[in-house]
Amino acid sequence: MERRQRVALMYDQLFDRVLTRVDPERAHEVAFAAIRAGRPVTRRLPRATGTPVEAMGLRFPHPLGLAAGFDKNARGIDALAALGFGHVEVGTVTGEPQPGNPRPRLFRLPADRAVVNRMGFNNEGAETVAARLARRSARREAAPPLVLGVNIGKTKVVPEEHAVEDYRKSTGLLAPYADYLVVNVSSPNTPGLRDLQAVEKLEPLLRAVRSRADEAVPDRRVPLLVKIAPDLSDDDVLAVADLALAIGLDGIIATNTTISREHLASDRTRVEEIGAGGLSGAPLRSRALEVTRLLRERVGPDLTLIGVGGISDAADARARLAAGATLVQAYTGFVYGGPRWPARVVRGLAGG
Repeated sequence: MERRQRVALMYDQLFDRVLTRVDPERAHEVAFAAIRAGRPVTRRLPRATGTPVEAMGLRFPHPLGLAAGFDKNARGIDALAALGFGHVEVGTVTGEPQPGNPRPRLFRLPADRAVVNRMGFNNEGAETVAARLARRSARREAAPPLVLGVNIGKTKVVPEEHAVEDYRKSTGLLAPYADYLVVNVSSPNTPGLRDLQAVEKLEPLLRAVRSRADEAVPDRRVPLLVKIAPDLSDDDVLAVADLALAIGLDGIIATNTTISREHLASDRTRVEEIGAGGLSGAPLRSRALEVTRLLRERVGPDLTLIGVGGISDAADARARLAAGATLVQAYTGFVYGGPRWPARVVRGLAGG
């Protein structure tokens, strides 16, 4: 058995026998701390190389990136890149700091290779995250090639009528450090947030963020994307696609987590005990793939589409790219696959 397979098997055994017995959020905190602490080692590992992708005026080292949610506060960007991700999307970051929802708020469904979360945009707020990104920018240390995305969302206590100003605050603080910026209106864990996906509310929000980004970064255009939910109807998906074209959006991320609990292998009683939250992982694959196809057929060949949801291996990533995605992202696949998972997927995409 070659070394890569042994490492993958060891992680699977560790996950099944140890990590599944630890509170998922605590396990995430410990694992992320280990990734950050291990950066002096991982940065020296051989890099899996893939085919570069030109999109939104940016050069991505290969198609695979880490979705928002793993590094909410921009604490481990370069350590995550050292594991093999070609782009890392931090956040979701809100205008004001917030603790998120009460614990427990993160749950595993191993039988489905899935995760349920109702984190509630727990993060340190745009001012703190911007200061951290400024320090990273000033260090100028050697790092692997990386594209940095910043995902922004609405502060929970901000009423909907003030949502635009809340997003504008985050944009002004964070856009100077972002290679691209994402407006998140699709998490199911902030009350009323998904209502902003309706095009009559989404258009003024996106226009306001675009304007503020241009003010904050006058010397370059920061690409702007919107992240949508898989639970939108096909007609609403197409309406967002039409809006993206009409206002000159740079891309769409499809998709966020789902509130659906259909076709799960996990014990139904356990699923009901977990309760509300966004489901991510393998069960999302089919709908996320379908939404990607819908979008590509609607927007034509040029708009950037980032496919996320249910990508567990290189075959899933290839299928999403074949459906029309320009780039792909993962989170839950990484959680179940372990620290060498990104490099394995990149090699698989490259045929290695």
